[in-house]
Amino acid sequence: MWIFAYGSLMWNPGFAHAERVIARLAGHARRFCLASMHYRGTPESPGLVLALDPDPGAVCTGIAYRALPGTEAATLAYLRARELVSYAYREARLPVDLADGRRVEAVTFVSDPGHPQFRPGLDPEEQARIIARAEGPAGTNRDYLFSTLAHLHELGIPDPELDSLAERVRRLSG
Repeated sequence: MWIFAYGSLMWNPGFAHAERVIARLAGHARRFCLASMHYRGTPESPGLVLALDPDPGAVCTGIAYRALPGTEAATLAYLRARELVSYAYREARLPVDLADGRRVEAVTFVSDPGHPQFRPGLDPEEQARIIARAEGPAGTNRDYLFSTLAHLHELGIPDPELDSLAERVRRLSG
């Protein structure tokens, strides 16, 4: 079983894996488009977290993990408990292209446009304002952004939109 990671699962997977490979998922963009009330914000002051937002022309580069053989059921149960806490994501099995040329089907979590936590079309300034101030049980929203971006840089995966957003957040956090 493969899992496609594009946000915090890249730097904090929380499950045993047999392989970790850079991968690309076509037709989706990595975007801060879900309100977070459980991890990086609160119901009174929601943060924003990344989701895969369907976009026909986009490609999202992240990490594909192959679950350790024999742990597939436990890994899937863990991921569902972590990612589907409010059902703002939908579980999907989508084809991803691995950096080594293989194509695999991977479990991933995409935004649910019908969910009340879905926040499409927020401009970068509004995203930055939310991320700069939000904090929840898992820590600050800023740290979530900066950790994801640091990991992308470490892997050599460019994401100019997140770079620009991080600069805005740094200015606001002063």
